Amino acid sequence: MSLIFKKQIRVTEDHIDQNNHVNNVQYVKWVEEIAGEHWDFVKHVTEYPEDIWMLVDHHIQYKKQVYLDDIITIKTYPQTPDGAKQPRKVEFYCNDKLVVDSLTLWVLIDVKTRRIKRLENDWLEKL
Repeated sequence: MSLIFKKQIRVTEDHIDQNNHVNNVQYVKWVEEIAGEHWDFVKHVTEYPEDIWMLVDHHIQYKKQVYLDDIITIKTYPQTPDGAKQPRKVEFYCNDKLVVDSLTLWVLIDVKTRRIKRLENDWLEKL
């Protein structure tokens, strides 16, 4: 199974702010949405299908503006775990150019205990 997950979005009026480009807060929403969609896509082949991810740190860099009717390709993939934290990259492309780059840190929450679940460093290799 691929660790890379992609989707495309057409920019609509709902995504645009008073400066006539995609609102920065919208990118943060998309980061959370695509991470959730990716997890929903792969969780059934993991040892943790009932557990949930919680975002604990977020860094985002805006490189270029995106406008109404542009098509954005969002690409996400997890990186090597760092202790209990799972880094995840989310990249946004428009016309094959990187327009937004995000690195987030997540922790896996055991739904029964509501506590952080520490993952083995090689857990991604099992997917």
